[in-house]
Amino acid sequence: MKFGSSTVLHRFILAIPAHVSYFHPNFSIMLDSKLLVIKIGSNVLTQENGLPDLDRMEKLAAQIQALTSLGKKVVLVSSGAVAFGRQAIPLPEKLNPVFKKQIWASTGQIRLINQYQNFFEKHKQPVAQILVTKEDFRDRKHFLNMKNCVQALLSQGILPIINENDTVTITELMFTDNDELASLTAAMINADTMMLLTNVNGIFTGNPSDPDSQLIEKVASKMPEVSNYISASKSSFGRGGMLTKYAMAKKSADLGIQVIIANGKRENVLGEFADKSLRCTWFEPQKAKHGAKKWLAHGEHYYVGEITINEGAKSSLTAEVIRSLLPIGIIKLEGEFSKGDILLIRDETGHKIGLGRAEYSSKVANERIGQKNQKALIHYDYLYIFDHD
Repeated sequence: MKFGSSTVLHRFILAIPAHVSYFHPNFSIMLDSKLLVIKIGSNVLTQENGLPDLDRMEKLAAQIQALTSLGKKVVLVSSGAVAFGRQAIPLPEKLNPVFKKQIWASTGQIRLINQYQNFFEKHKQPVAQILVTKEDFRDRKHFLNMKNCVQALLSQGILPIINENDTVTITELMFTDNDELASLTAAMINADTMMLLTNVNGIFTGNPSDPDSQLIEKVASKMPEVSNYISASKSSFGRGGMLTKYAMAKKSADLGIQVIIANGKRENVLGEFADKSLRCTWFEPQKAKHGAKKWLAHGEHYYVGEITINEGAKSSLTAEVIRSLLPIGIIKLEGEFSKGDILLIRDETGHKIGLGRAEYSSKVANERIGQKNQKALIHYDYLYIFDHD
């Protein structure tokens, strides 16, 4: 499959809030992409009856292969295992919902990956399966091992297909949905682009089915009010919804990754992305953060201990030139932690400031709290400060 040239479209302007910018798709605001993570949602791969949409799946596989033929490296995060399991294994209505999901996910994952393999084999594209849990991203060494694995596969022309290992995860260790997994993956491999494919064109100013709703085609780096447009409802077959997509997109864009939320049911969605004619919601990336900060940015659910800092330390950490966190700026420590663990930083009012990696244990830190001329507990290279604007 080859992508053709884009159709020239006219730019238009709407009467909208000043912070929101709308563009027609051919305004070419998208950046060129070399390494991208594509997440295909359940509503893209599932028919209205809840069964797999094999025709859609085959077309997307062909379009992904076309992207790789253009020299782009692609990592695929795919939902759909439960739909394949539901198709193959009928289960009684009264069965525990958790057991149902585990059975359908474990049986469906085999069918999902086999179907992808069959479709990609037509294009002589080898694939690999990687199943992960949220715990796999907690430890920095494990995180780097996964990164090295994905990079090794890509270097050999193999397409990694990543999914959550639903059969072993429990509620508190589950990803919010595969949007979160895609965001973590994009940060892990230093992707320049993340695409979230769903069943609508992007984020609208109202319900997408309302003819008065307009597509928000660009989200600039400072547009917190955009979330006010989004319904809290979740998708029919997946765990997440547009609010999760928005949150993950904002976080990824903050890390320097351009993000695109687009309609995976469009006939040539990835072809239109390739020639920059795609109608979608595009998130403008900020200055790229280095790898350790990308890992820390997703660590809010993994932190082991908490640090309360004084106003002087807060001013230092939130200044334009960020400095390391020294023991003299620490008021209180909570929790037991070891070197390498993620710590949450709060100010004296309890407000969350950021996350950092401990340079030494809580035992040593408690001995040095409030003292001058001591080694930093958190080095600035391993410090991620939240956006406080």
